[in-house]
Amino acid sequence: MFAAEFEPAYPDGRRRALRAPVSLDAQIGKAHRTLCKVVDISIHGARLQTYSALAKDSTIWLTLPGTRTVAAVVKWADDFLAGCQFEAPLELDVFERLVALNR
Repeated sequence: MFAAEFEPAYPDGRRRALRAPVSLDAQIGKAHRTLCKVVDISIHGARLQTYSALAKDSTIWLTLPGTRTVAAVVKWADDFLAGCQFEAPLELDVFERLVALNR
């Protein structure tokens, strides 16, 4: 009989990068017509509080404050909360600037 301890590659089983809690106003859509709030963010994605429901597996355009518009896929949605994954990771300096806005 064998026994061994192991350490998971991702401590919580899902995340590739730690998320930073924030409270940032953002917009959804190319025309910036839908407002939302980013409640946490990582270089790979964000959790959004929305004022209209988002559909799982849909692609959205998300405009983060002080930066460009990024494409993101909605990975889960529950009422007016949604988790999205950016199609391309944020550059580290952009991520750090967004987190600094919250301080």
